Amino acid sequence: MTAALPPEGGDLLAPTPLAGVLVGYGRVSTREQNLARQQAALSAAGCAKCFFDKASGKNADRPGLHDAFEYLRPGDALTVVSLDRLGRSLEDLITIVGRLKRHRVGFQSLHEKLDTTTAGGMFVFHVFAALAEFIRTIIVANTNEGLAAARARGQRLGRPPAMTPEKVAYAMQLLAEPDRSISSIAKLLGISRSTLYKALPQLVPAQLARERLAAQIAALPADTRPAPSLRPYDALLNQEPTRS
Repeated sequence: MTAALPPEGGDLLAPTPLAGVLVGYGRVSTREQNLARQQAALSAAGCAKCFFDKASGKNADRPGLHDAFEYLRPGDALTVVSLDRLGRSLEDLITIVGRLKRHRVGFQSLHEKLDTTTAGGMFVFHVFAALAEFIRTIIVANTNEGLAAARARGQRLGRPPAMTPEKVAYAMQLLAEPDRSISSIAKLLGISRSTLYKALPQLVPAQLARERLAAQIAALPADTRPAPSLRPYDALLNQEPTRS
């Protein structure tokens, strides 16, 4: 679709007259591999060319839909068997049909008998759009009220901290073991090295090296050899120097 966009002040409720051809689009999920039913329905509706995708509706990367948009020209109409074959949600569907209208391309859904090339079909679609906006506004308002109530109760919002007090205590316990490294402790706790350093800022590399050295020295076996006698040295120290 490479045609110029209509003027901003155009009538959004005006239908997009069908002056070109019907272009079909179909989609099946990866679990339903049969496109024959949709292809037959689109061909029976008079589609001159059809494009298809085998992907989940939640997948935004749909090469067939992209190719259909590239093929469409002003005056054409994109045709689907049912609305759920095109949009992942009502909001997604409205976005796609709005894009079609801006390029003077109509939209038809065979199952719902929705046709934006007629005045009645365009009106119904705008009712859908208004309903979707209303639902979105209600959801946003309810979400904000819930967040405000949670803050008033002193509840922590957002993602839970990666390092709980229990994990911090466990990390300190592991750090006391000479054979433990920062990387092994972080892997054991299921966190990154940076998260561990952030939770325990005292673990700067130099200080950690000193602590490890002290722990390794403390872990050395005790020296059981008898202490050397200091008497010979004491005699030398107490000896009066000779005068020349």
